[in-house]
Amino acid sequence: MEWKIVGVIAAVCTTSGFIPQIIRGIRTKRLDDVSPVMYLLFIFGISLWLSYGVYLEDKIIIVANAVTLAFSVFILVLRYKYMKQR
Repeated sequence: MEWKIVGVIAAVCTTSGFIPQIIRGIRTKRLDDVSPVMYLLFIFGISLWLSYGVYLEDKIIIVANAVTLAFSVFILVLRYKYMKQR
């Protein structure tokens, strides 16, 4: 098996894992149980991975981490939005 295929499958699995959290948050309007500190550390790490992918010019790393970064930031934005509404 070619390793690029493994990379694409891994990227799809790890990136799409955020979709259920986003859907749940939008439906329930509650993300109290989401740790902002964990997400901030995660966003920092994903930003570094994205930078590393840009350095390597690796499209799989770039796309996967850019989408993951967007999803993570979106979850934090929703969390703060819903916390303010209460």
